[in-house]
Amino acid sequence: MSRIFLIPGLGADCRIYKNIDLEDHEVIQVNWIEPTVTDTLQSYAQRIIDQYNITNDSVVIGNSMGGMVAVEIAKRVALKKVILISSIKTYSEAPWYFSLFRRFPVYKIIPGRLFTSLGFLVKPLFSSMSATDAALFADMLKRTSPIFAKWAMKAILNWNNTDIPLHTYHITGNKDLIFDYRKINNALIINDGTHIMIFDKAKEVNKLLMDIIK
Repeated sequence: MSRIFLIPGLGADCRIYKNIDLEDHEVIQVNWIEPTVTDTLQSYAQRIIDQYNITNDSVVIGNSMGGMVAVEIAKRVALKKVILISSIKTYSEAPWYFSLFRRFPVYKIIPGRLFTSLGFLVKPLFSSMSATDAALFADMLKRTSPIFAKWAMKAILNWNNTDIPLHTYHITGNKDLIFDYRKINNALIINDGTHIMIFDKAKEVNKLLMDIIK
């Protein structure tokens, strides 16, 4: 039985994994901790390691931004496996708008609280949701710390990783409007999977996770 750490995405918590079946393993939910002003994604990953005592031979699963943090953890700890869902491994897999917002960092002038009240704008990027999932998504976004949300935008956009740790596995969807699967290398593709396929394609995600973890 493996110790499996679950890391959510930006604007989410571990309820994002509610449809993921890992009942045969020891599962530790990683909650976002408040960043310091000087934190990068790299230093933040080390703080997560220290806070949750992530040790060698653990399994870390990261969704969206959580996948980027998982990669940074895997560069510091000899993980048994690191699994990314709807995420990216390196900066070369990042979408074109990352470069745009690095050059024109408009996020700096947006109040932090506004980040957590824009669900109606980002929801279309996640494709259609059931009423239950939409309500859960709205609640997770509402509970996100404005300080964390604003810091995370900067940290993500300035992430320039080029290294892929050993034992990295990647699951993405071919309908993901956040991270284009055509830019992602060596990934397992879920047909019709969107950025929220962890919700609505959980059966397919669970099957792949079972194969990877075994």
